[in-house]
Amino acid sequence: MTRQLRVDWPACQARGLCHELLPEIVDLDEWGYPIVTGPVTDDLRGDAATAVRACPRLALRVVG
Repeated sequence: MTRQLRVDWPACQARGLCHELLPEIVDLDEWGYPIVTGPVTDDLRGDAATAVRACPRLALRVVG
């Protein structure tokens, strides 16, 4: 099963914490909003869960 990181765009305020915690699959656009560049692989599951919990706007979730 492939897991993906999803962003709740209305909730996101471009703080960039997700990129700091998960730079392997989260880049930032020119305004600081996250761009998810790949799936949440097995070796990134823990880091993805940390990023979801740490998001100050609760704008992230892992699906799949």
